[in-house]
Amino acid sequence: MPTDLAVIIVSWNTRDLTLDALRALYDDLDTNGPEAEVWVVDSASSDGTPAAIQAQFPQVALIMSETNLGFAGGNNHAMRLMGFSDTPGAADAALLPQAIYLLNPDTLTQNRATRTLYEALFSLPRAGVVGAQLAYGDGSFQHGAFRFPGIGQLIVDLFPVPGRLYDSAFNGRYSRAAYLRGDPFPVDHTLGASMMLRSDVIRQVGLLDEQYFMYCEEIDLSIRIRNAGWEIYTVPAARVTHLAGQSTRQIRPESVVNLWSSRVRLFKKHYSRFKWRLVRPLIRLGMRRQIALARRAHKAGELSAQERDALINAYRMVRRLVSGTPR
Repeated sequence: MPTDLAVIIVSWNTRDLTLDALRALYDDLDTNGPEAEVWVVDSASSDGTPAAIQAQFPQVALIMSETNLGFAGGNNHAMRLMGFSDTPGAADAALLPQAIYLLNPDTLTQNRATRTLYEALFSLPRAGVVGAQLAYGDGSFQHGAFRFPGIGQLIVDLFPVPGRLYDSAFNGRYSRAAYLRGDPFPVDHTLGASMMLRSDVIRQVGLLDEQYFMYCEEIDLSIRIRNAGWEIYTVPAARVTHLAGQSTRQIRPESVVNLWSSRVRLFKKHYSRFKWRLVRPLIRLGMRRQIALARRAHKAGELSAQERDALINAYRMVRRLVSGTPR
């Protein structure tokens, strides 16, 4: 018989973090529920993650991939095994869990967070997705929900701006006051680190787009979900610590290319042609600035020549991706 909830964690060379995430998650589930099965998709880790999970958490449904599937591919692989289909509307609802919870391996679930998200998902009006309030490892506030990317966010990412804009709506952030009120509030999208979805929503709009190897997958999915008439909420009463970026820090230049490749795909897929024409020169100019900053950091002794060259090559790849120019 299908369970209430299926949790999916996609790991890549994050053995200790994944074990800690599982420990905190099971502590919460065992104490508060709901009834859940936990899946881990390991994407060809070389640090002993699968063996450690099998030894410490034999109840986990462990999938060992021989290749790095990325966030979208890993989660989709698990969902297909559960019975979801690549074709919207084709899966048999009677065989599926009521909800799917996408959870990062660099998270620590706080007491009752999972139950709180699950109850919110099925009580809020037209809720298709809910996400937790996140915190950094030191307990400080972390934004866990954002407005869909706009020109303002690109400007903040790429160019120096007044400090007050970083935490503002101009940069896609929701006010701290909205979180402090404590009540769930509607957002454009939650961070993929903590993203619980109704199975009916996935059946309706389809799985994650695997053309996004890393980054922006949850934004693309959220756009499709919102376009289908569902609402997305952040639930401040559900608390999850998100240690943030532990896997991607291992490959910084590659992460640059992955991030901007995904952003470009998102812009092309969902932006108007007019908006894309505005975005392209901003990104090109921003990459030129990043190249100059990498050279400056090398001269200051902050980057080795090898690190400088790797980053410059990454920024040039992004420029080529956006404009087709050779530099």
